[in-house]
Amino acid sequence: MKRVLQNARAKRKVLVVEDEWINREILGNMLSEEYDVAYAENGQQAISLLQEDADSFSLILLDLMMPVMGGEEVLKICRSDTALTGIPVIVITQDEDAEVSSIRAGADDFIKKPYDMPEVILARCERIIDLYEQKKLIDSAEIDPLTGLYTRDFFFEYIRQMEKYSDANMDAIVMDVEHFHLINEIYGRSEGDRILKKISSVIMTELRDSFAIACRCAADTFYIYHSCSSDYCMLAEKILGEMASVSFKSTKIRLRIGVNKSVDRNTAPEQWFDHAKLACDGLRGDYTKQIAYYDSAAHDRQLYHERLIRDMDSSIANKNFTVYFQPKYGIEGDRPVLKSAEALIRWIHPELGMINPGDFIPLFESNGLVQKLDRFVWEEAASQIAFWKKKFGFTIPVSVNVSRIDIFDPDLEDRLLGILDKNGLSSGEMLLEITESAYSDSAERLIEVVNNLRAKGFRIEMDDFGSGYSSLNMLTTIPIDVLKMDMKFVSNMLKDDKSLKLCELVMDISKFLEVPVVAEGVEEKAQLDKLKDMGCTIIQGYYFSKPLPADQFEKLIKKETEA
Repeated sequence: MKRVLQNARAKRKVLVVEDEWINREILGNMLSEEYDVAYAENGQQAISLLQEDADSFSLILLDLMMPVMGGEEVLKICRSDTALTGIPVIVITQDEDAEVSSIRAGADDFIKKPYDMPEVILARCERIIDLYEQKKLIDSAEIDPLTGLYTRDFFFEYIRQMEKYSDANMDAIVMDVEHFHLINEIYGRSEGDRILKKISSVIMTELRDSFAIACRCAADTFYIYHSCSSDYCMLAEKILGEMASVSFKSTKIRLRIGVNKSVDRNTAPEQWFDHAKLACDGLRGDYTKQIAYYDSAAHDRQLYHERLIRDMDSSIANKNFTVYFQPKYGIEGDRPVLKSAEALIRWIHPELGMINPGDFIPLFESNGLVQKLDRFVWEEAASQIAFWKKKFGFTIPVSVNVSRIDIFDPDLEDRLLGILDKNGLSSGEMLLEITESAYSDSAERLIEVVNNLRAKGFRIEMDDFGSGYSSLNMLTTIPIDVLKMDMKFVSNMLKDDKSLKLCELVMDISKFLEVPVVAEGVEEKAQLDKLKDMGCTIIQGYYFSKPLPADQFEKLIKKETEA
């Protein structure tokens, strides 16, 4: 600040309060080169000058012993008047014993008469002024001017200071106003500011007697660092109750609260509140709950999913994904016969190892990335079918999945036909599995796509038949070539009469439609025998084989040719 004033050829203003004119002159001569000096002969004159224009003064040099009004009274007034508390005071007196009492009364420094060390006096004046100017800057950055709460940076700094002196269990709380931007847009920013001020006022009142601090972190987001409590809903209810007592244009104000219980002191404070905010943001649009607690396990899983999404493209490019094949056996005769296979994706991550398909397939289905995975499987499966066809002289048809998002691809037919053409295959050599969830999303589009694909020679398998409400309805509108019985029925068929009846029902439907059934998930001979008695002709499951990489599946083909 001093350099800026020097460049502008401006001077700070100092008030010398001294009843002896000779002392006023001495101090004036010392200070006038650096400062704009004003004078008062007693305390009453000083207070009048200060009250006329308090903001113009940077320092008060105050004698204690004066007529009319002494320095002690002036000091008392300055420290009790909010307009004057920001002006530093240096006491000047001959009484050495007055130093301690002056400092305790609010003086910032003490200079002893006579004034025989001008350089020391100037240095002390400059130091005190600089300290106060820095304090004003800090104060303006410390407190949010709208709400009176701490600003974000100071909030976290104070938390770090608190951590040095207390090891109490603490909670990180994030409080947010639902759809606050709409309040500003509809009712105006001034109305939004009124709401924020009221919320802040209640927070400060409620935290006054607690080991806690709060800040306004963003427009409508409040952070609270609070000793562990079990009922933050009560805080929200108090805020809303207080707000209900005030007339607001927007009467529907909802608070969302995210809590990170018993914060982990091995991590940074900013991370505590990031986690609390994750919990808070999870309540968006959910009007059944007002408060949510951070779940570290759920967060770790979210980070894991983000990692999988990030690594997907590179894993496709580097062939970390691989296609396994699970055989399907015909069981009509005395000996099971290898009929076909289902292509199943596996992910061997270079760092995470083998990843469970249950971790990444539903994830990619939910965000649309499964389409990339499907295309990879189509390419790999077609290439393998062609390789085995050339090597063994016959075709082992392979089923591939067509996800519901693929159904909306306008180039689906051309894409599939292009892959087959590139590998010298016909449309009958790669089977297409479609789940009923695709029918639930868009029945008309699925019907159109299935009819077009079948017209091109593709055979359509309905996967997981019976797992959802739309299975029977699908059969009345979509021509299907194969039904794949939901493996849940098969796994429970010998334990649960209902599952057994459902298996029998699926078989009856297949006979009525004159299409074969593939029973998935067969693991025991008793299950196979029961299904065979029902008329099931194709079996898939661990009873015969788990999904195998291509080189191991090839051994089954060799075994079949030898048989």
